Amino acid sequence: MSSTAGLILTCKAAVAWEAGKPLIIQDVEVAPPQAMEVRIKIKYTSLCRTDLYFWESKGQTPLFPRIFGHEAAGVVESVGEGVSDLEVGDHVLPVFTGECGDCRHCRSDVSNMCDLLRINPVRGVMLADGQSRFSINGEPVNHFLGTSTFSEYTVVHSGCVAKINPLAPLDKVCILSCGVSTGLGATLNVAKPERGSSVAVFGLGAVGLAAAEGARIAGASRIIGVDRSSKRFEEAKKFGVTDFVNTSEHDRPIQEVIAEMTNGGVDRSVECTGNIDNMISAFECVHDGWGVAVLVGVPSKDAVFMTKPINVLNERTLKGTFFGNYKPRTDLPSVVDMYMNKVIRFSSSRPSFRCVIIIRC
Repeated sequence: MSSTAGLILTCKAAVAWEAGKPLIIQDVEVAPPQAMEVRIKIKYTSLCRTDLYFWESKGQTPLFPRIFGHEAAGVVESVGEGVSDLEVGDHVLPVFTGECGDCRHCRSDVSNMCDLLRINPVRGVMLADGQSRFSINGEPVNHFLGTSTFSEYTVVHSGCVAKINPLAPLDKVCILSCGVSTGLGATLNVAKPERGSSVAVFGLGAVGLAAAEGARIAGASRIIGVDRSSKRFEEAKKFGVTDFVNTSEHDRPIQEVIAEMTNGGVDRSVECTGNIDNMISAFECVHDGWGVAVLVGVPSKDAVFMTKPINVLNERTLKGTFFGNYKPRTDLPSVVDMYMNKVIRFSSSRPSFRCVIIIRC
């Protein structure tokens, strides 16, 4: 048992009190984990655009005060009643979505959208009792995506915690709990390009580079990066991108440009921006007869996707993916092992921080 098990811990956290206002570094009390919960000492946390989106409160009901953060790595400090697969000292990744192991999605070989622990951005409390584990002077502070990693300690449902190789560098693998796994899995698990095929990746941020890395691992012979910034091409080459299309340099639909480059269209495409125009281009740029397009980026809630039905009738396939179709507890340990075995590389475009640094900067 941890010497602090069962105790309320006081630690530093970056607390958001209002939408778009600077985070305030202050002391918070972190309650012990309840049934099926784990308290984690966060070692490293990363900054994802999703944190910024909800901090700005774009398109959703504001929920403040709140502790953001959902890409992180840490060490188990204590466990609650009923937790049998995790123990004090385990190296873990907290994940914004979960795997209860019992629902129909968790029992399915083709879905990772757990009924119990699926992402819920509007919930600011824990499932066990509907209460927050964070407080300041007795007043509750809301959780974010069930993780809240902008804190030295956090409490997470055990189904949202992946136990990983203790030799893995936590400052690197922390981004596997969201961005990298999402892009990598979108290609390897959903698009599934064949060796020698062509793949277009829309958006060359961290997620898009991970999608390109997946295409490289699968053996794609041509990987076309699509972005509005030519500066990203040099970095993208490290992840297998062979060609680049700058969307701002063309006055016609990008799907037409890609079709012309590839004699009718690419075999697979992965869209990682959430931009509706890019989504349409990603679908319409795949080859008829066998082309598959995978949507990863998240658009605004009122966005509408439109394409001509003939594009479907001509045997193009459109798919979506959530967290790259990875089941957190089952699959993430093997993704960490892929990194340890030098099968995959990480993008340097997303910063990670020691928790103690992020809360003091």
